[in-house]
Amino acid sequence: MTNDEIRTFIDNAIKENRVMLFMKGTPQQPACGFSMRASGALNALGVKYAALDILPDQRIREELSGLSGWPTIPQLFVDGELVGGSDIVMEMFESGELAQLLGVEQPELESEPEPEQPVQQRPIGLENRLN
Repeated sequence: MTNDEIRTFIDNAIKENRVMLFMKGTPQQPACGFSMRASGALNALGVKYAALDILPDQRIREELSGLSGWPTIPQLFVDGELVGGSDIVMEMFESGELAQLLGVEQPELESEPEPEQPVQQRPIGLENRLN
């Protein structure tokens, strides 16, 4: 494929899919933590989305970044508009804004378990003999 064909393919993918995620790896096998978090947020919302692995050809990333003006991966598009990368997606997910944008219910976020309190042991009685 030529660079123009790659750019046309990317542009069509964004237009044809309401929710489009460009990522490293796949939702089933993310190849980086940022892509894992972005796809995980979409999975947690139960939304249908298309995903494209940018790793097989460096030109995909180059053409995508040229088209979007966004340098990092992942990149999430909704209704043809760039939402942002992993940090923005996670902030929107945690605030409920992503669910609202996608028209789905925000899932109940599991509260973090309370850290176990360390067992209090009696201090060892040492006598300071350094003086």
